[in-house]
Amino acid sequence: MRSGLPRLRGRNAKIVATLGPGSRASRTIQLLAEAGADIFRLNFSHGSHDDHRRSLEAVRMAERALGRPLAILADLQGPKVRVGDFPDGKLKLDFGGEYTLIAASETDQPKTIPVPHPEILRVLEVGDRVLCNDGMIVLTVTEAGDTPKVKSDFPGELGNRKGFTVQGKALPVSALTDKDREDLAFAMEIGADLVALSFVQSVEDVQTAQAIIAGRAPLIAKLEKPAAIDDLDAIVEATDGVMVARGDLGVEYPAEQVPIIQRRIVRAARAQGRPVIVATQMLESMIDNAAPTRAETGDVATAIYQGVDAVMLSAETAVGRHPATAVAIMSRIIQATEHAEDYRDSLKQFMGDRSVELTIDVVARAAQALAYAEKSSALALRTGSARRLTHFSKHRGRFLILYGSSNEGRLRRAQLLWGVHPIHVENIDTDDWPVTLLRTAELEGSVAYAAWKGDEDEAAWELGVRRP
Repeated sequence: MRSGLPRLRGRNAKIVATLGPGSRASRTIQLLAEAGADIFRLNFSHGSHDDHRRSLEAVRMAERALGRPLAILADLQGPKVRVGDFPDGKLKLDFGGEYTLIAASETDQPKTIPVPHPEILRVLEVGDRVLCNDGMIVLTVTEAGDTPKVKSDFPGELGNRKGFTVQGKALPVSALTDKDREDLAFAMEIGADLVALSFVQSVEDVQTAQAIIAGRAPLIAKLEKPAAIDDLDAIVEATDGVMVARGDLGVEYPAEQVPIIQRRIVRAARAQGRPVIVATQMLESMIDNAAPTRAETGDVATAIYQGVDAVMLSAETAVGRHPATAVAIMSRIIQATEHAEDYRDSLKQFMGDRSVELTIDVVARAAQALAYAEKSSALALRTGSARRLTHFSKHRGRFLILYGSSNEGRLRRAQLLWGVHPIHVENIDTDDWPVTLLRTAELEGSVAYAAWKGDEDEAAWELGVRRP
């Protein structure tokens, strides 16, 4: 990556843009980056490995052209349970109609729903609610056993390979399927910067994925299952970051509960200093339209008021008609919200308990206080530790953090963190490195700095102020 003049975004929260058929072209990816995308998501639920390899290569080209780091997030599909195939490609469901669930990948029998997961059928109990096709089809279990029976709560049509989940119930499936393991190995091979694990249900799911990644990339746990919410604090502690995956959360929980769960997840993540992404339907109408609804604008602003590290666009950029416009509008919403007079007061509501702060937290706040006392333009940071960098971001200080490094991987991973602006510097060990970062960012005035001294002591930091 060449050293250029990165344009500071004028905002702290980051934008994740999903790549897909509508945005894989190199020129489109560069437009998305210019519009404000910081991280590009490869959705392994769709597309081939060749598609994802070409997308990553195009992002790297845009990175070189713009002279600033761009991160790649590999999002694994996870154990998405689906029904099998029907004789006519679909099954018509009558109101109150009774149907039999069978452990098979297809069926030629009437009033039968194939589910190629016998272990799931065995845990069904009378009264369980089964949701199919993202909740559009609701079935109630009337008989349990190896071939359970269900009753349709509403009329409708259930198509081949539509989603199948049991509301509010932990399912006996691993978060890593064979496909996920192949995709994860491929993602590591091509150099993905971050990994998202879908349908996490336990700390063990997180640990299994981390063992495979072996420190090559941070792991983001997607929180979308009731079991994960029940064990929220332990999962947040075990992982490197979390995603509020509202699509499947909205299937597992009543719609009115999703905003409440979002607030709970954000609080838990921020309290433990883990980056948090909010995703799904943020600007959904922009799949077709050139402008969002007022409600969507408010939804993005709400996440920013909560102090999330990043907000994500899914179909809006993957298959939408206006991908770059969606990114540009999201960037404008973030900037407007972060400049609102009540923004910082809102951030405090999700800060967490300071009584459990570590030494690094005290250092991070002291560095921000020094920048304020000296009326500095920014805070320059030098450390090779992602954990320490995360703690500087955690406190949502008033001064943007200029993070300098010559390590491209560290710079890309830093793109996920609130308020952190990664800057490529060939030699970060010179005496005037804070001034170099200030000038590269095209800022004037003084710069406060914090430098890790390479000692095992958590308090081994040098704080100071430099002027050009």
